[in-house]
Amino acid sequence: MRLLAEKSRVVQEWRGPEKKLADIAELIAISGEDEPLQAEIEKELDEVGSQLDELEFKLALGGEYDARNAILAIHAGAGGTESQDWAEMLMRMYLRWAERRKFHTEVLDTSPGDEAGIKSTVVSVNGEYAFGYLKSEHGVHRLVRLSPFDADHARHTSFALVEVMPEAEEDIDLHIAPDDIKIDTFRSSGPGGQHMQKTSSAVRVTHLPSGLVVTCQSERSQHMNKDFALKILRARLLEQELEKREEEKSRLKGKRIEAGWGNQIRSYVLHPYRMVKDHRTEYETGNTEAVLDGDLDDFIDAYLRDSIGREE
Repeated sequence: MRLLAEKSRVVQEWRGPEKKLADIAELIAISGEDEPLQAEIEKELDEVGSQLDELEFKLALGGEYDARNAILAIHAGAGGTESQDWAEMLMRMYLRWAERRKFHTEVLDTSPGDEAGIKSTVVSVNGEYAFGYLKSEHGVHRLVRLSPFDADHARHTSFALVEVMPEAEEDIDLHIAPDDIKIDTFRSSGPGGQHMQKTSSAVRVTHLPSGLVVTCQSERSQHMNKDFALKILRARLLEQELEKREEEKSRLKGKRIEAGWGNQIRSYVLHPYRMVKDHRTEYETGNTEAVLDGDLDDFIDAYLRDSIGREE
């Protein structure tokens, strides 16, 4: 029923401009030399053109899972405190972006850094087309700045990997047999208060067939940590299935570039000049503060529009 409602909405979106163009065609047939009517026709055509431009953009959000919620994972790269601080900056950036779009976010798990920042985090982003928009962020993000952790304030380059997965729908996308998972509990590490550190509230879920391991320790409740861990596990299993499909496509269509550590998708330069540049679309801006505060829509828009061209 959810899928039917979504398809019906899409059909209605296209029927609107179709009907409007039919009405305009009738006006053209009777307009003759009537200048006011011709001006009205031109105005109507401009409006339809804008509608069609917006609908064309939405074609980039027509993927099988684009309408889903997203699971966002951020991992600090090599470089210790520098990269861990950068990973936390990225987490804040995406949380602010989601807030701007009125998406609901929930930090499912976070591993704190040794001195500052975070080693990794997993965030649930719930909202219409959350995965469709955030899929543009999957890859390596590079930061160049004067280090706040270096006594000499030397320039440092830091890396962080962002993973974006569609949220899996239980019993629809895949089925996990109870015998296929092993669940362990342990005491939470890092900050979180005495309760978290004295009780075995943290949960580790191992998927035996694939070897995938997911841990969750952000909540006081063992039950909630288990639910979150299974949610992340389902998303990762669905991601594996999608990667298998992509590998088969690439075998037929040619080489596919992986989001590896040497393939940064975007650079954020804070010194010696200020610029954020996406290396896939060449879109760039000098307003680094706005971007790091969650103003990502222009980058996402450029990526999605570019993806339409690649598919064509």
